[in-house]
Amino acid sequence: MQHVLTLIAPAGQLQAPLAARIRSALIDIGADAATPEWLAEGEALDLPFAGLAPEQADAAARAALEGAAVDCIAQPAEGRRKRLLIADMDSTIVTSETLDELAAYAGLKERVAEITRRSMNGEIDFSAALRERVAMLKGLSLSALEATWAETRLMPGATELVGTMVAHGAHCALASGGFTWFTGRVAAQAGFTSHHANVLEDDGEALTGTVAEPIFDRDAKLATLKRLCAELGLPLSASIAVGDGANDLAMLGAAGLGVAYRAKPVVAAAARVRVDHADLRALLFAQGYRAGEFVS
Repeated sequence: MQHVLTLIAPAGQLQAPLAARIRSALIDIGADAATPEWLAEGEALDLPFAGLAPEQADAAARAALEGAAVDCIAQPAEGRRKRLLIADMDSTIVTSETLDELAAYAGLKERVAEITRRSMNGEIDFSAALRERVAMLKGLSLSALEATWAETRLMPGATELVGTMVAHGAHCALASGGFTWFTGRVAAQAGFTSHHANVLEDDGEALTGTVAEPIFDRDAKLATLKRLCAELGLPLSASIAVGDGANDLAMLGAAGLGVAYRAKPVVAAAARVRVDHADLRALLFAQGYRAGEFVS
């Protein structure tokens, strides 16, 4: 079959009758749809199809879901297994916004979090917002970084996503508008091949309220994706990107498969592929991995 529609839900919530209903919906609009193939019983399946564009199949599937908590990803069957993962960190690979949590130790979490929210939804310039937030933390003891890291948690499915792709020869890169102080630790914990982010400056005891220039922003994320593909000898089509904020949109649009993960409204509205319900293992199912192949 030319294309594949992958249905993914929280474990145990994907039922065969729902899959059959979606298959019928595709057939009703002219698709040649094969029998579904389970990737994980009750959690993920592939529905191969031909005769429709992926966008058409995706729209038909979402309509047939009638609000069910199921993610659907339609794409060409050929080349779906990727050789490069490029991932945002905050609220994507980790559950929190590390800068917001760091600001809590200065008593500024609510003020900083509001700026973060507006920046991630594309309402204000990312670089200006980052400089403003970092300036507010001038004089904060470096011990606050350690305290923030102690409370930082990986997103469910992150270790399986990275571990499985690395085990199958992929390069996995963190590309974050946050800070190398955190990305280095997250990369080591989750198994990323490389990490790329901003450098938070300090005087050896406290933060100076500055971040090294140039800012690692939306354009830098896109440039990192393109540079890594070139260095690895890969076409952009061999990459998968994932993120949740406005500064991720450029890399999501350029990657072979760009996934908006539990994304901010502006990102969810712009991205064709979304994961709103499942955990990060959804990106493995989207590539055709079966649950038995996962590595953590």
